[in-house]
Amino acid sequence: MQRINASIEFDKRLYAEDIAGSEAHCAMLVMQKILSAEDGAAIAAGLAQIQGEIDAGNFVFREEHEDIHMNIEARLAEIIGPVAGRLHTARSRNDQVALDFRLWVRGAIDRIDRLMRDLLAALLDQAEAHVDTVMPGFHPLANRTAGDLGAIT
Repeated sequence: MQRINASIEFDKRLYAEDIAGSEAHCAMLVMQKILSAEDGAAIAAGLAQIQGEIDAGNFVFREEHEDIHMNIEARLAEIIGPVAGRLHTARSRNDQVALDFRLWVRGAIDRIDRLMRDLLAALLDQAEAHVDTVMPGFHPLANRTAGDLGAIT
């Protein structure tokens, strides 16, 4: 059952979005005075450390923690202790899933947009570089015989 429930192999790619969402949620909790500034700073520092560990390839994703949220939360608790549990105040795992996915899609769209702009720029560069290049044309009827043309009309 644990293997069936675990999604970490799929959703570990959402780590940056999950951490960004947690950082924003933490900042909101501090701003609303739900968390103390000290607890918020500890959580933010722990999340930054986790981001660094994952970016460096030193983070161990554990199947027993099931998903990206629980993997990050468990590591945060290892780093800062029980204060880590306060990050879940006023937020569910479903909230995290929805936010992570929206942030990932928005990032993917931004990456595709940049790539499309690069492609268009490259095509424009080639068109400008070859503006005087003569190219043979192709017409769909160019390889037809006179008999074929009579059948088409």
